[in-house]
Amino acid sequence: MKLRLTPYFSALFLFICSAVCGQEKVSQSASTLMGNRFLTFNTVIRVNQIEVARDRNVGEDERALHTPAKVIAFRNALAEGFPGGKITWSFSWLALHDTSAAYREIRKLVVGYHFKYGDDVTFIPGAYFANAYNTTDQVNKDLHDALKLIEDMVGGGYRPLSIVAGFMSAKNQQYLAEKEGIHVCQGNIWSQFSIDNQDGDGAVVYPFYPSKEHFCKPAQNQNDFIDCVNLDGWTVDFLAGRRQGFAEGFNSRMGVGPIETLGRYGNEVGLKEMMHTTAIHFDKGYELNGFGWVTNCWELSLPYDPALLKDWLAAIRKRWPDVKLITQGEFGLLWRAHYKSNSFNYRFVERGSGIGGSDANNEISWFMNKDFRLALLKDWKKNTTEKVIDFTRYDVPAAEPAEMTRKWSLLGEINQKQSRPQDKPVPLDSLSAKGRSLIGRHYKYLIKSK
Repeated sequence: MKLRLTPYFSALFLFICSAVCGQEKVSQSASTLMGNRFLTFNTVIRVNQIEVARDRNVGEDERALHTPAKVIAFRNALAEGFPGGKITWSFSWLALHDTSAAYREIRKLVVGYHFKYGDDVTFIPGAYFANAYNTTDQVNKDLHDALKLIEDMVGGGYRPLSIVAGFMSAKNQQYLAEKEGIHVCQGNIWSQFSIDNQDGDGAVVYPFYPSKEHFCKPAQNQNDFIDCVNLDGWTVDFLAGRRQGFAEGFNSRMGVGPIETLGRYGNEVGLKEMMHTTAIHFDKGYELNGFGWVTNCWELSLPYDPALLKDWLAAIRKRWPDVKLITQGEFGLLWRAHYKSNSFNYRFVERGSGIGGSDANNEISWFMNKDFRLALLKDWKKNTTEKVIDFTRYDVPAAEPAEMTRKWSLLGEINQKQSRPQDKPVPLDSLSAKGRSLIGRHYKYLIKSK
């Protein structure tokens, strides 16, 4: 007679074997930020497509898209594509409370994955858009109550290392750090504008400590400092990301995400674009910054074969064998250990892939530090002069909206989305004297003496 195990007890059995029999795990740990390439991967488990509040939804019911079998296939693909890798699972408010057999089993499976693989289990408030539909006080209450539920669900004194939020206001990130003791938050979606249910362009693409004034602004000094590492939501192609929403028929979110790549262009071309975006950070970006980071969020409800996820992960491991797949909390804490303040100086260069909005003839250069972010664009095939397409100063006052709204962007003197008349690209030497002086203090070689 063969013993038949349910998916939950299968996961539990494997965990017990690992603990008792000393099952070996492939280590993905890294003791330092510098000199390493990091991949972080999140997934979202929800009940409704957009759970904007505890008792309000504006999307479609997704119960049928969340099954224990899908969770198992998803995690198996990850394990096969990247042995030893650790990921972050985020549950919505309803997914933490749903009493159906499917969701009870899903929660047990994910807890088992925490013990088996070291995965982080956490909360996503408001389905990416908490501050667009809730007061900061309500978001704090949701965070507190959901974290308690997750602690009880996992047991053993467990505490998540991070929060998945899509967007998270400065006040809420300050609450996380000071009241909940959580110092990593996926709190901005870099370059998002005129797409989905909230805007949030204007931030730095790699980790930073946010200002108390605005979650997109790096803290300027200790009085302005929030001890919460603010992370991007998923890595996008810089050339695609400069567009506004779906301008010119392209998707500004195209990069490593499956919707804009596999869903739009098919498996072969989609994977090519995912690898192109990954290479921006693991090749030239690694060389310029001393470390590389790519992050992705693949919602469990998405209608894509997990084998495609396995293909991307396997391709990454083949091309960059040293890549570490760790939880976003672990990555954020490594960054926090290295950077005690916003002393970063990030640089990126990309030539387009020729897919979608990633124009093959264009080259974009990004410069990001505590004081400003600057983007220069040129047609490298025609050898045109670079023009400024974004200059966002962080050394000037900023403020978050006082009301619930979708408009949470921090738009500088010139913004890459070109949504205002002032956003027309200009030569760098046409910026104000004060702006050029600020740029020159960080990148003297960019400023031509007159």
